[in-house]
Amino acid sequence: MALPDLSGRVAVITGASRGLGAGLAETFRAHGMRLALTARGRPVLADDPGVFAASFDVADEAAMQRFARDVEERFGRVDLWVNNAGVLEPIVPVRRLRAEDLRRHLDVNLFGVLYGSRAFLPFVDRQGEGVLINVSSGAAWHGYAGWAAYCASKAGVDRLTETLQLEEAESGLRAHAVAPGVVDTAMQELIRSQDPSVFPEVERFKRLKEEGDFNTPSYVAESFLRIAFDPEARPAEVVVRLPKEGD
Repeated sequence: MALPDLSGRVAVITGASRGLGAGLAETFRAHGMRLALTARGRPVLADDPGVFAASFDVADEAAMQRFARDVEERFGRVDLWVNNAGVLEPIVPVRRLRAEDLRRHLDVNLFGVLYGSRAFLPFVDRQGEGVLINVSSGAAWHGYAGWAAYCASKAGVDRLTETLQLEEAESGLRAHAVAPGVVDTAMQELIRSQDPSVFPEVERFKRLKEEGDFNTPSYVAESFLRIAFDPEARPAEVVVRLPKEGD
């Protein structure tokens, strides 16, 4: 089934300067959506008249709240909010994981999602509806040696999203934590550069590169739009894993 006309719909995407976030923005905009984009660097499409772009760290709750107020002033509503910003590092065994590095990781990957999700709730209250997609990972489902921080943060994103759905369903929120599969981004380059003694799964990710066995950003973006706006594709579950592209 084709997507409905999305012209004039408004989406927020965090981490929209490169990788998956940039791909989401480009596909959403191609569907005629108006966008509010943020990243620590310069978001893509920043010069597009249908785009509001802001640069800040999602770990800064006050900056997130200012951003939300600016989006309300610019567009008046938000139909879809995507918390995509995230980091992978530190990649170290637990015995070498420094508390300050874990805190910084969680500031972005978990608290950034919390701040973005809470900034979206007033829009949902006013509108009576709204879709939240928090980008998760297969790493939320089981541990990987060397990825203690990433696995913990993404598992936290899943549980946070489930809790939000339980608490906010009556306000009109529909929340999903979506694992997009393996997408060939700068994060994947970092993964492939790891020493097997630290990250034993590295050879599997190198094989994915050799075989080109990735989900494309456009496929992930179209899947997100179907989750948000196609009633026939609406998942019954809060936590969702996208199938491999082409399956």
